[in-house]
Amino acid sequence: MTISPEARIHPSAIVEAGAVIGAGVTVGPFCHIGPEVTLAANVVVKSHAVVTGWTDVGEGTVVFPFASVGEIPQDLKFRGERTRLIVGARCRIREGATLNTGTEGGGGLTQVGDDCLLMTGAHVGHDAILGNRVILANQVAVAGHCQIGDDVIIGGLSGIHQFVRIGRGAIIGAITMVTNDVMPYGLVQGPRGELDGLNLVGLKRRGVDRADIQAMRAGYQALAQGEGTFLDRARRLAEDSDSAFVREMTDFILAASDRSFLTPK
Repeated sequence: MTISPEARIHPSAIVEAGAVIGAGVTVGPFCHIGPEVTLAANVVVKSHAVVTGWTDVGEGTVVFPFASVGEIPQDLKFRGERTRLIVGARCRIREGATLNTGTEGGGGLTQVGDDCLLMTGAHVGHDAILGNRVILANQVAVAGHCQIGDDVIIGGLSGIHQFVRIGRGAIIGAITMVTNDVMPYGLVQGPRGELDGLNLVGLKRRGVDRADIQAMRAGYQALAQGEGTFLDRARRLAEDSDSAFVREMTDFILAASDRSFLTPK
């Protein structure tokens, strides 16, 4: 066990032998830190939280009360293999959130990027990969093997089906079930998750140039109304457009998918 002399560990907390506790870390009352956990500098684990498993938590991340970080997967195929969870820097893991380690069959790694906000009761399943600045609102459930791109926002009480990919900058409305891939910058809403346009508000907030937004809107229309299949339209759009944002959309669509795609209405 390695505990920095600058760490603050409450007397009622349990820090098991083997854990690595960095400088400036705070572990509150009645917490449990497992033997294969690494807490980087200035991590805060508030009262009654559990961090266990082979888990690395990045600098400045805060784990709020009753969160469970690094427990074994909710997968009946799991047989105790040694798998990992990595949480990035400056994340906020709110009350009751659950993050599981990976599975051998899924690559063995669950990963959350930097500056993410996982609100109350949010769940990140085994082998899911979340990018940077992802927001999961209250009670969002991300199933196993999902891939969530940077800057994605998922509204409260929504569920993401296993193996679904959600591209960068997309937004999912509240109380939505997403069963197919969502292209970058897509806007998805409705109980059964319909692709209903582009996340224009998010694009404007991030300062994307108006010309790029116009190119994306034109590209979206081409995907929605062109001839041939959805993939045919994406291939033509990839050949015709010079916009890097449109190319990001088409590259995502033309990549391998286990769940097919939500297509424009």
